[in-house]
Order: sequence, then structure tokens, then C-alpha cells
Amino acid sequence: MSKGDLVEFSFQRGKIVTPKVVIDRSGFPNAEDEYTPEQRRIIDARLAKADEDIKAGRVHGPFGTHAEMVEFLHREVKKAKATKTAKSKRQ
Repeated sequence: MSKGDLVEFSFQRGKIVTPKVVIDRSGFPNAEDEYTPEQRRIIDARLAKADEDIKAGRVHGPFGTHAEMVEFLHREVKKAKATKTAKSKRQ
């Protein structure tokens, strides 16, 4: 048995008696089956970088609603356009 397994069990005299796995997930495909070792290394490196960004506070949010997130994205696009326009005028 492992974390997340669906199990069935019964009580006898106040004790759990022989829990058994209802769905055996050991034969299910997982990410290790889907990616080559090189692809897995790339994914793991990107996840590690994302963790670094989170720990360093280079994140946005949390947002209370999707509307707040959309509003934030629109502001960011306006900032990016303004920066791009200012740069092109200087050249």
C-alpha cells in the first residue's frame, strides 16, 4: 500500500483487520513511463528553477478571483507595451 491508495478494511473487536487495496495502482502508467531520462532531467531542472523563484518571492498573486487575475494581466500588458513604446522612441 502507498499514499493515495483506496483501501477496504473492517473492524473486529476495535481493531482494523486486514486492510486490502481496492484499486491496485502499481500497474498504472506514471510520469517515469512517459518521458525519456533526458526529458525527465529537463523537467526536473525547470521545476527546480520554479521552486527557486517561489522561494525568492518572484511570483504574483494569490488572487481572490479570476477577475483579479485578469485585471492584473491587463495591467502587466499595458506596462509592457508602454516600455516597448518608450524604447522604440529612444532609438
